[in-house]
Amino acid sequence: MKLVNIGFGNVIHAERIISIVSPESAPIKRMVQQGRDRGTVIDASFGRKTRAVIVMDSDHIVLSYLTVETVAARVSGEEKADAAEVSNVW
Repeated sequence: MKLVNIGFGNVIHAERIISIVSPESAPIKRMVQQGRDRGTVIDASFGRKTRAVIVMDSDHIVLSYLTVETVAARVSGEEKADAAEVSNVW
């Protein structure tokens, strides 16, 4: 079982990820709102701007403040730190 850190010590099961998308488009915003209405959204952004929406195979939607590129790199096994991630921690 591979766990992926999505910020602030939160981890998700990598094999259960369907997609990692940007939250900027209207269809993704609608999907997140519908998930909120159903109670299937997990907000792991700790009040920061959501930069990645992670869709899980359990129909849950996880919101992260990390960028899509950073989360994808962590899922694929590359452990590079994103400059925006480091500057936004403090």
